[in-house]
Amino acid sequence: QVQLVESGGGLVQAGGSLRLSCAASERTLSSHALGWFRQAPGKEREFVASLSWTGGRQYYADSVKGRFTISTDNAKNTVYLQMNSLKPEDTALYYCAAGPVVTTTPGTYRYWGQGTQVTVSS
Repeated sequence: QVQLVESGGGLVQAGGSLRLSCAASERTLSSHALGWFRQAPGKEREFVASLSWTGGRQYYADSVKGRFTISTDNAKNTVYLQMNSLKPEDTALYYCAAGPVVTTTPGTYRYWGQGTQVTVSS
């Protein structure tokens, strides 16, 4: 069972930056893909960004393109989400996830972190 532990959330002013971290207990074929998702109160969970441990194409939601960057530090089994130019609408509970294939769909990810809250003040 792959365990994911998130950190880095907090309160930030609009226009500011945060870097979220997600430490994975291990890297396996079943956790080849990594994703970040977010969920605001009263809304469904939505895709933010994804990639694989082995590199290759990165995927981003249109709403975060040019502002967010997903990356990994394989030596630390950690995936990051660098968030710049934050907007109030970015406020949400952010989850990291791992699964067998790189997709933009929450249902394809097998393992999930506990979530970390990001709040952007206007």
